[in-house]
Amino acid sequence: MTLVPEGLGTADDTRPDDLSEEELRRFWWNIGIKIISCLTNDAATSGMQTILLGLYLPSSTPETIFTPAFLDGFLDGVVEGCKRVGCVYLSGETPQLKTKMIPGRLDIAGSVFGVMPAGVAPIDSSRLDAGNTIVLIESSGPHENGFTPLRKLAESLPGGYRTKLPSGQEFWEAMNAASYLYTPLVQAVLGEGIRPTAMENITGHGWQKLMRSVKPLRYVIETMLPVPEIFTFVESHLEGGAETMLSVFNYGAGFAFYTESEQDAERIVLLAREHQLSAAIAGRVEASLSREVVIEPLGVTLKGDSFGIARGV
Repeated sequence: MTLVPEGLGTADDTRPDDLSEEELRRFWWNIGIKIISCLTNDAATSGMQTILLGLYLPSSTPETIFTPAFLDGFLDGVVEGCKRVGCVYLSGETPQLKTKMIPGRLDIAGSVFGVMPAGVAPIDSSRLDAGNTIVLIESSGPHENGFTPLRKLAESLPGGYRTKLPSGQEFWEAMNAASYLYTPLVQAVLGEGIRPTAMENITGHGWQKLMRSVKPLRYVIETMLPVPEIFTFVESHLEGGAETMLSVFNYGAGFAFYTESEQDAERIVLLAREHQLSAAIAGRVEASLSREVVIEPLGVTLKGDSFGIARGV
């Protein structure tokens, strides 16, 4: 069993000031999904099924924060997220912290209690090894990470958050797309008897998370999923190119499975399709003297010596 605390960060600060009531409700609905995502997707990386979820929503000015648009949109998003994941929402705490928080701002955090399916050991990366196959599952956009550079970019765009992408979608809408919730897919994979050697939620630090295991391994990506427009747009405006994007954002891949056989990888791709998610057998794990991720289609290598986060011993 597990208890996972997590916070949303600054995703709820990335919006124009002139949103209509309907746009605000839609914005807050997506934020409700995002907090469920960052809580439950983390738990899912070890195979946990989230059972219970509680939220912590402190502010200094609740009278301006908890508007009808927020209450309708955010709470509906949270409840919808819990339905999709299959967990119970236990409400939470909304303290008023007048001397500790910026007026008009809200912190969104919470925790989840999860359990492993009966008879299944937690997936802890201890079996991850050279020869494994890597499966990548699509993302809907930034999910919950990388919003500091996105906010900074919005300040420099001529239309700010309402700048239109080539498709006509506004920047704030593309940034705010509801995150994908991977728990149902993870549970379907385990329910089929597949035992991944590792699973990773690709969030902060981008594709560096693919080498989260402390083991000295090389992760070679040969096939990429389609990159959402929001990322190609951002890449055209930020310095650093693909390497910077891959080091910060999920760049279209929100979750990774590692399997001992390509047959298991193929079954995961089919299960993802049944859950309306695109997936691809993306590459392989190789023996190495140090941790690194090699993204062959882009000619980018991410080195482990600049990535201090590690799982395992």
